[in-house]
Amino acid sequence: MKVVIAGAGKVGRSIARELKDFGHDILVIDRDPKVLRPGAFEGISILNSDACELTTLEEADLGQCQVVVAATGDDKVNLVVALLAKTEFGVPRVVARVNHPKNEWMFSEAWGVDVAVSTPRMLSALVEEAVSVGDLVRLFSFRQGEADLVEITLGSSSPAVAARVGALAWPVDSVLVAIVRGKRVIAPSSDDTLEIGDELVFVCAPQQEAALQRLIAGH
Repeated sequence: MKVVIAGAGKVGRSIARELKDFGHDILVIDRDPKVLRPGAFEGISILNSDACELTTLEEADLGQCQVVVAATGDDKVNLVVALLAKTEFGVPRVVARVNHPKNEWMFSEAWGVDVAVSTPRMLSALVEEAVSVGDLVRLFSFRQGEADLVEITLGSSSPAVAARVGALAWPVDSVLVAIVRGKRVIAPSSDDTLEIGDELVFVCAPQQEAALQRLIAGH
């Protein structure tokens, strides 16, 4: 898979190295030559240019790219890159980094963004997930499919405790994808029985979150 990453800072470098290790064809774009030092991008193609310029993206051959990651530290740049990638080159998957929470509302399909990754929101969700029992916690939003990755930890009063997965009437447009039990991660089957302390991870349509909470937590 060909992936183009705009931004060669710490975030962009980390993404590039990890994706390269998975065997993908990676190109990193940045206009600052200082961050594109060859030693930091071994086995990764680099382009010293402005990712907001159409000529740069043409040189990067975005028309043959499956994924674009806008990972700079500037939200305006990330939005421009996302919009150009989607509207001018028809890139199937555009992922954009949100640096400032107040700008998160703009990172939508209107700007060509399929998935927006907000570090502050993710950290807040992880803190919530660590201390909340019985409450639904939204971990991540999938913009394109209008679905969320959510988690609920079963408390002792949950009506779902001791129930079989297959016996519960799950809301439509919600799928149980994992049960985290202690140090184990369980791929749920219909015969699995839920236990107190289980962390249930779902992909769920936003409008079904309240119904899912009522089923699992009883409120």
